[in-house]
Amino acid sequence: MTKRGYIASIFERDPAARSRWEILTLYPGVHALGAHRVAHRLWRMRVYWLAKMIAQLARFVTGIEIHPGARLGKRFFVDHGFGVVIGETAEVGDDCTLYQGVTLGGTTWKAGKRHPTLGNNVVVGAGAKILGPIVIGDGARIGSNSVVVKDVPAGATVVGIPGRVVVKGERERSRAALAQKIGFDAYGQMPQMPDPVAQAIDRVLDHLHHTDRRMEHVCAQLRQAGIAIAPLDDAATAGEDRPGGGDNS
Repeated sequence: MTKRGYIASIFERDPAARSRWEILTLYPGVHALGAHRVAHRLWRMRVYWLAKMIAQLARFVTGIEIHPGARLGKRFFVDHGFGVVIGETAEVGDDCTLYQGVTLGGTTWKAGKRHPTLGNNVVVGAGAKILGPIVIGDGARIGSNSVVVKDVPAGATVVGIPGRVVVKGERERSRAALAQKIGFDAYGQMPQMPDPVAQAIDRVLDHLHHTDRRMEHVCAQLRQAGIAIAPLDDAATAGEDRPGGGDNS
């Protein structure tokens, strides 16, 4: 992992980031990760006291507590980060993102594996608790304030206390597909979410999906009637949509 690649990954996940200098000097998640890399190396060398001292200093400065025995993958990012706790036997894959108040904790005092394992590209929302030697699959999303105590399959979204996998119906899947098609990120919206803005967006997506289906049906009927349909000129359409585009005569 190069420093440039890590910084670029933060720009992709944090739209508030304005410069590399800002990230390197003002992001506590970056500082906590840097300290952990040193502490983890000392831990593997069995210099336990010094490793834990570095971890404690990092906790004091950043508000993020990472046990030096935890294993963190490439491009791991803690956004905001205050109150994050990662236990000794926790394992985190590449490109994972944690928000403030997240706990990767244990449920037993017995020695051995007692903390969770996160796959690659996992996102854990603010305040979520993932407890025990469970496995969170690649690409999973853990909703804010969820409490997860069971394995989560790859690509699943988990919400609630206790955490449960949200099974999307046909309407939710069509919304997600259309949102991705038009470049809208609907992450964080959940079914029955009591947010009027989210509900309004859902209605707009439903209407666009219905309009697309109607247009496909009309085009199919025209083709059956022998009426040729000229291909859509995307460049011309884009010019009409831009302010000042189209015919100015």
